Amino acid sequence: MIYHAIGLMSGTSLDGLDICHASFQHTSSDGWQFQILNADTVVYSPDLEKQLRNARTLAAEDLFELNASYGKYIGGQVRLFTEKHGLSSLHVIGSHGHTVFHQPHRGFTVQIGDGRAIKMVTGIPVVYDFRSADVLRGGNGAPLVPIGDKMLFGGYGACLNLGGFSNISMDFEGVRIAFDICPVNIVLNHFSQLLGEPFDIGGRLAAAGKVDFDVLKILDQLDFYNVSPPKSLGAEWVSGEIMTLLSPLSPQTVLATFTEHAANQISLVLEKYAVKDLLITGGGAYNEFLLERIRLKTRCKIMVPAPELVEFKEALIFAFMAVLRLRGENNILASATGSDADHCSGLLA
Repeated sequence: MIYHAIGLMSGTSLDGLDICHASFQHTSSDGWQFQILNADTVVYSPDLEKQLRNARTLAAEDLFELNASYGKYIGGQVRLFTEKHGLSSLHVIGSHGHTVFHQPHRGFTVQIGDGRAIKMVTGIPVVYDFRSADVLRGGNGAPLVPIGDKMLFGGYGACLNLGGFSNISMDFEGVRIAFDICPVNIVLNHFSQLLGEPFDIGGRLAAAGKVDFDVLKILDQLDFYNVSPPKSLGAEWVSGEIMTLLSPLSPQTVLATFTEHAANQISLVLEKYAVKDLLITGGGAYNEFLLERIRLKTRCKIMVPAPELVEFKEALIFAFMAVLRLRGENNILASATGSDADHCSGLLA
């Protein structure tokens, strides 16, 4: 059977809503095969971006209101997407939602964008809230993409996503492990915007800046980096541990310093796990200066695929996870999240 599914992803860097339409087919000889058929990114309006960025500060009733309205917004964008590409007979939508709170150590994670609203607007079954069940089972609720990395991209030594945060997935000692490494675009984009740029194009601003080695040393010694995986990061951690440290510096110094910090942390992980070949996706894959700094610090062979996969791999995997949920098959790996067992997660609307 060939499944047609749409995956939706809104990252912490607030680049927009990624919509990916893909087909998936499983055979006994080849395992899972996929094809990306259509993909678009919907850039958020300034007003919606502001609402999402400030969602953590809302009163409870206002957050619930945003959860509903954002779900209807997502549904409307999916409907426009299906009309634009002439799509019909879709089996399922897999929606990550937009993360507002992620505090697994306190037993909760919150992604807004009500899947029931998406279903009402589109008429297509929706799988959403993939993370909460894993947190309730003692896991980090993240990272989730390792199931797709293992089943769809298992030919690579490791998969690295460079988005709001960097996270890596790889086979190690017979199991798939995955964890967040460090913040990336959630910090770099913020300070680029202070210089009038939406992001640091190609890493040029960072390359022109000077590293503050005293601050770099403090960053590299943060407690999180000494914690053994599985582990994950959230925007709250960035606000408390990173932004207060960086705010006294000029934006250009921050960009240079934090790019070096990200390169340090990523290369340390690559060397520790002896990764030989690495598939890099996410918006940070276009940060040529960051990739150059990583290459200088590691012996790993780095591969950046075609733009379609760079930009839509996470949305693709949420479509795949929704297909697995429809089939009642495990779509969360305990070895990646730290929960008590592999399981099938996501609410079905």
